[in-house]
Amino acid sequence: MGSRLCVTQHDSILLLTLESDDGFPRLERRILAEIEAQIVKLSEQRELAGAVITGTERAFAVGAEISELANLTPASAFEFARRGQSVMRTVANSPKPVVAAIRGYCIGGGLDLALACHARIASRDAVYAHPGGSLGIITGWGGTQRLPRMIGRSRAIEMLVTGRRLDAEEAFAYGLVEKIADGSVVTETIDRVRTIARAIDSQLNSTRE
Repeated sequence: MGSRLCVTQHDSILLLTLESDDGFPRLERRILAEIEAQIVKLSEQRELAGAVITGTERAFAVGAEISELANLTPASAFEFARRGQSVMRTVANSPKPVVAAIRGYCIGGGLDLALACHARIASRDAVYAHPGGSLGIITGWGGTQRLPRMIGRSRAIEMLVTGRRLDAEEAFAYGLVEKIADGSVVTETIDRVRTIARAIDSQLNSTRE
């Protein structure tokens, strides 16, 4: 059931696809490291204009691997949280656009990853939640900071404390996602990244002139 990261390139756009045999990708430590390495590659290679992060049709990502969490001590849990925060900062601080294409469940650490992206485009069946509260835990990867900034403090507290799920329409109304895709969410997101990248290049060229 191990998760994996599939990396492909569509012209100048890097497509990072989270996969799993059961259709529910988990953000294991090694997957976090692979995502971070690809975002660093994105910033360093001039031929790459941006990246799309997506998952399977069933889930964008469903958070950390529970078996890894179960073995954490207080000290290792602190380091695990800091490691996840570092990866999310790498995504958020990328000088090139990184956009999430979300299908199915986007929960826990998966939602943290989506929040770290510069924008989010979703399918109509997408579902968003931070269910850690029901497990007696709370995300340590930056979601408690990014979520309130995006949807407001009261709504974020409700999601974090109760684990309430948002459907695509609610997420769009709250400003959590930029758009609900009409067709293929991955195709639309790749096109969106190209548009953002062209706008950035145009602004940079204007500044140089």
